[in-house]
Amino acid sequence: MSDEEASVGSEVEDEEVTDLSDSDVCTKYQEASKIANLALTGLVSQCIPGAKIIDLCQFGTAVIDSQTSKLYNKKVNGIPIEKGVAFPVCVSVNDIVCNHSPLKTEELPVLKAGDLVKIDLGCHIDGYIAVAAHTIVVSESADAPPTVDAETGNVAVAAYNALLVASAAIRAGATNKEVTAAVERVATHYGVSAIATVRMHQMKRYVIDGVKEIALKTPTPDDITAGEEDLAECTFEQAEVYAIDVAMTTGDGRVRPGELRTTVYKRNVEAQYRLKMKSSRYVLSEVDKKFPTLPFSLTHFDDERQAKMGITECVAHGLLMPYPTLHERSDAKVAHFKSTVLLLPSGTSRVTGIDLPDYFTTDKTPDADTAAVLETIALAAAKKAKKKAAKKKKNKGKGGLAKP
Repeated sequence: MSDEEASVGSEVEDEEVTDLSDSDVCTKYQEASKIANLALTGLVSQCIPGAKIIDLCQFGTAVIDSQTSKLYNKKVNGIPIEKGVAFPVCVSVNDIVCNHSPLKTEELPVLKAGDLVKIDLGCHIDGYIAVAAHTIVVSESADAPPTVDAETGNVAVAAYNALLVASAAIRAGATNKEVTAAVERVATHYGVSAIATVRMHQMKRYVIDGVKEIALKTPTPDDITAGEEDLAECTFEQAEVYAIDVAMTTGDGRVRPGELRTTVYKRNVEAQYRLKMKSSRYVLSEVDKKFPTLPFSLTHFDDERQAKMGITECVAHGLLMPYPTLHERSDAKVAHFKSTVLLLPSGTSRVTGIDLPDYFTTDKTPDADTAAVLETIALAAAKKAKKKAAKKKKNKGKGGLAKP
């Protein structure tokens, strides 16, 4: 073998595997998912009358930071493994659809009973990302479920069922167009609108919005004329990871930025520019040091004033990409759910997301195809729960045996 061939062989051998074909990568996705679910569950319990949105965002961030700090603390080649928040904790209330992570100086009114709250967050370990979102209604007290009107119940059930159906439809060999069609059927039969600006994305290591995308609805000719993109068809492959992101509304689905300040951004790694303002250079330096690839919030900066001053020039020259706080009509009801799915050899596994609250109900029924998929999912979940209960009972029995 020549020196050149040996060199090429060595490079191939040393190339790091970063997809689910590697068991360690799969474990990191699973651990990040557990933490995302833990943070989401904790936040749901904290959404009570009088709670401040900024406090909720800080609580969720603290859970993610504290839990990731317990894992993977051994350095690799002398370098610590990065871990923590992959998408800022956002708490969006009523007509606010998503991306609301307020600054300390710009707090909105506290939560009150009856508020429709959407929680969105992400966690990563070594760049392997797990995201989740959930929708709840704030209760008067922990002892009694909230009173939910028919419109709110219907849109929440529709969005959650669309999430389940989309998760089941994403499998090796299927296409994004098939998933879009499945989501559209749900929206049509429940009489709600999918929010077109929300997209599902493939995720890779340190990449939260990969090239492969899935739309919630097929754009009409008028939508395309207005600037909406008709996504090219793509096929899913084994060992890929996707964020299943579904937002639905009783309105027309045409959300828009409101008056609230945009605080969530992501570095555009392909853009470079020599910034003129000192505050702008401070922002970019902090981003390149702490958030070089994943989304972040201005709340993560030590100097809030400098961050607010410097962000404008960074965005103007394409160095940072904004995630604006989006709004529906004030009288519209919006539900948002998000899960992470892993395309494993055994099938698609949904690893984040929590159950739909029982107080969300509707008298509307899905189409036959959707109903069949939901029944299959329910049967599989019941079988899994039964198996888990039996295992727990068996272990408890073993623990109760006296030692010989």
